[in-house]
Amino acid sequence: MFGLPYNHAVSLIKKVFMAKPALKPISASLEDYLEAIYSIIEEKNCVKAVEISRMLGVGRSSVTEALKNLAEKNLVNYGRYDGISLTPQGEEAARVVIFRHNTLYEFFTNIVDLRPDEAHENACRAEHVLSEDAMDRLVSFVEFHREFEDVNGCVQKFKQYCSMKK
Repeated sequence: MFGLPYNHAVSLIKKVFMAKPALKPISASLEDYLEAIYSIIEEKNCVKAVEISRMLGVGRSSVTEALKNLAEKNLVNYGRYDGISLTPQGEEAARVVIFRHNTLYEFFTNIVDLRPDEAHENACRAEHVLSEDAMDRLVSFVEFHREFEDVNGCVQKFKQYCSMKK
């Protein structure tokens, strides 16, 4: 997860959550833009508006408007003909969204036993709406499951129960 050991990533995310009042609230749509920019930077080191447009399946004018909005919030560095980069605050916000997504995806695939495509789709929706407390508990549950696996077979029993209901 963003090239960090899991425990380090968890402590980073918890630190960011505790500092959240410093971050201006942004919409789910703008969080998606941050996530896309971060992903492109990880892959290519440089981001162009057309790449964001392709990744998110939106028009160039929507990308331009979102970038202006993110720049006003000091989350991206953006000039009309320049490359796009994340500010330190934008990178932190993007990491939080990605961490939330990855945790939810792991929960949906490994514990609830959803198909990967369905898990991804649900993680994309839920990552924006869960409260910090709910997300913190999910993170703890996923950590607990990873550390202790399925000690009493509860997760396996749950998966069997769900398959019987189909």
